[in-house]
Amino acid sequence: MKTIYITLICWLALIPFAKADYERNKAVPVEKVLFGQVMSVRNITEQELIQDKNAGWKTFGGALIGGAIGNQFGSGSGRGVATILGAIIGGSIAHDRNPEYHEKTLLLVELMIKVENGDEYMVIQDLDHRMLFQQKDDIRMIYLANGTVRIDKQM
Repeated sequence: MKTIYITLICWLALIPFAKADYERNKAVPVEKVLFGQVMSVRNITEQELIQDKNAGWKTFGGALIGGAIGNQFGSGSGRGVATILGAIIGGSIAHDRNPEYHEKTLLLVELMIKVENGDEYMVIQDLDHRMLFQQKDDIRMIYLANGTVRIDKQM
């Protein structure tokens, strides 16, 4: 019976890991490319809450340690209850001490762009220190098949 409780607690601790990760550097087909010039550049920051991918493992570890400590007390069915309570308390303490989210500052660049046909666009994208934009830079506006737009300098 004790094994069933510990297995159930272990399984519940792994539920947060059941989602797929975002693949940032995945190749995506290009739908169209427009050429133009940067009219203005503005660096901006944005705060974002980021989920801690290790929070589940920390909670799981706390539950294991709490269960091991709880298993040291009592005998018979009392020991099983102490083990379960220890696992629950250990997991709860570990979860409370390690919040699931932390704040991250995103560095972004806002570009006002005028393309060859005279249309103007405002694009906000991640700031890339290897590709800093200035007013009057020649650029290409790349429309990707996944619905995103990326601005690169013309070389």
